[in-house]
Amino acid sequence: MKTFIRCMLCLLLAVMGMPGWARDALPSWQDGDTKRAIVAFVEKTTREGGPDFVPVEARIATFDNDGTLWAEQPAYFQLMFVFDRIRALAPQHPEWKTTEPYRSVLAGDMKGLAAGGEHGLMALLATTHAGMTTDEFSATVRDWIATARHPETKRPYPAMTYQPMRELLAYLRAHGYKTYIVSGGGQEFMRPWVEQTYGIPPEQVIGSYGELRYELRDGTPVLVKEAKVGLVDDHAGKPVGIQRFIGRRPVLAFGNSDGDLEMLQWTTAGDGPRFAGLVHHTDGKREWAYDRASKIGTLDKALDMAGLRGWTVVDMARDWRVVYSNP
Repeated sequence: MKTFIRCMLCLLLAVMGMPGWARDALPSWQDGDTKRAIVAFVEKTTREGGPDFVPVEARIATFDNDGTLWAEQPAYFQLMFVFDRIRALAPQHPEWKTTEPYRSVLAGDMKGLAAGGEHGLMALLATTHAGMTTDEFSATVRDWIATARHPETKRPYPAMTYQPMRELLAYLRAHGYKTYIVSGGGQEFMRPWVEQTYGIPPEQVIGSYGELRYELRDGTPVLVKEAKVGLVDDHAGKPVGIQRFIGRRPVLAFGNSDGDLEMLQWTTAGDGPRFAGLVHHTDGKREWAYDRASKIGTLDKALDMAGLRGWTVVDMARDWRVVYSNP
């Protein structure tokens, strides 16, 4: 019997060592065309000597954040953060009770403000955080994200990230890809927490940003946030931000809305193998179902383009075994 058991163990170890036997790096993805397309692309671009091999230094992957890596309904989470900040600062600004957009914020009109898009969000951010140092702002963000809860699910915001996308980020890095966030959200808002949440360091975060100025405060050098918007990293701003901060065209890019269209076009316009992916919010039971008519995360032109160009569209209801990460 012992000899038989030893033989079976040896056979099992031999099989595990054979090509094709490996731990599933994307367990939250359903086995299907979408998962196979991702795996096939990564395998062919990392197979040395193959016709589609991509050198490590060129393996750049960019991801939108809102709606691609974490949820974005019923309003952008950064907008929730701004709402909380305005409420906290309101006693110091009695004029906000009758001045827009602050009056709407204090009245809780999130959808109306969300309709202003990234431009409106950046304007609110600029006015409510001007004069803060970058260190002060980072501390404020860390405190908020550690305690705030989603208004509908009551989950911490880091628990509203998508487990399948976190697995994809890790899978790409395991194959030599450098993963970047390229988001319309605030760059300084994301940098304090994305490394712990996604494994992406702050220097690999590109987002909308306001201008900064250098000054001495009590003899200590600080960087101070100004009320002037520097870049809105949405739509055509995304390729601009990629070129400015990375200096290489991505090989792979993922988004979820028309705000990501230009990034996907820019990515796939390069030579050699290219991958463009869209997260399609089709799951009204586990998340929210929305696309063309949505005020937030509108997916219309990019969805049409995906069909014309053969981009990969992730059907959330069909392709994901689970949606959210554990708290």
